[in-house]
Amino acid sequence: MKAVVQDRYGPVDVLEFKEVEQPVPAAGEVLVRVRAASVNAYDWHFMHGDPKLARAAFGLRRPKAPIRGRDFAGVVEAVGAGVDGLKPGDEVYGEADGAFAEYVCAPNGAVDHKPARLSFEQAAAMPLAANTALIGLRDVAAVESGRSVLVNGASGGVGTFAVQIAKAYGAEVVGVCSTRNVDLVRSLGADHVIDYTREDFTRGGRRHDVVLDLVGNRSLGEFRRALTAGGTLVLSGGGFYEGGSLVGPMGLFLKRRLLAPFVGQRLLELPARPSKENLAALRELADSGKVTPVVERTYPLREAAEAIRHLEVEHARAKIVVTV
Repeated sequence: MKAVVQDRYGPVDVLEFKEVEQPVPAAGEVLVRVRAASVNAYDWHFMHGDPKLARAAFGLRRPKAPIRGRDFAGVVEAVGAGVDGLKPGDEVYGEADGAFAEYVCAPNGAVDHKPARLSFEQAAAMPLAANTALIGLRDVAAVESGRSVLVNGASGGVGTFAVQIAKAYGAEVVGVCSTRNVDLVRSLGADHVIDYTREDFTRGGRRHDVVLDLVGNRSLGEFRRALTAGGTLVLSGGGFYEGGSLVGPMGLFLKRRLLAPFVGQRLLELPARPSKENLAALRELADSGKVTPVVERTYPLREAAEAIRHLEVEHARAKIVVTV
């Protein structure tokens, strides 16, 4: 099968489109013929081995998982022993390393039926990004009707889902983005949009019950100024965290852990984990029309390196999708 492979860390030039052996599903795994896969900051970080301390998990000298790509949508080709609820021919979506390929093997617990309302390209945009937003808002921040939620990075992959999910839960949503993305964020349902090139949300005087940070461009003190006295700050490690090539977001996370016991506000980290149950919840949101993925551009599989370059250099809005 064809796949996008890397054998060392570095820029997009390390990615190679070539023939590799097709995977075989082990017990508890699902083999999916990939129709589409989306690009995430995760892919950029993994490609570069950034932050460097994360290489203890990624692979010290080269990636343990050589095929890039994390989330996908496609058709079940085969299932391993012990897999229930899925069979060959089912249209599915999910999350697993190796999605930039014609086939991918994924754990049964990270695959579920694709939202019927969505195309394969739209569905592929959801698993990692939408799951991250869902966990941050529903599980970590416990967002409910009437709460004020600020999304810092509202036009990005996770941010576009966060705005819609927060609205689905009945929150008043404030999105922070650049000038070119103001109309996009407003169209997703944000009640207020802040153009960060013209206004600093940490100095505007307004306080929010929840601040979901997807950028990592502010200090804890600045974030806290935007929170109510008992508000919740949710920090995600999914942004690019410029200047943090050694420790990345871990420096900010460490400061959070040191400060959290001494303040009245809740300062929390976002643990995004794949989940069949969460994929089912996202499917319901998508099929009800409450959440619709926004895809800025698609690339064919052989141009996946350019798709990652687009994300890294051009600061893509919403999601970039690779079609197979």
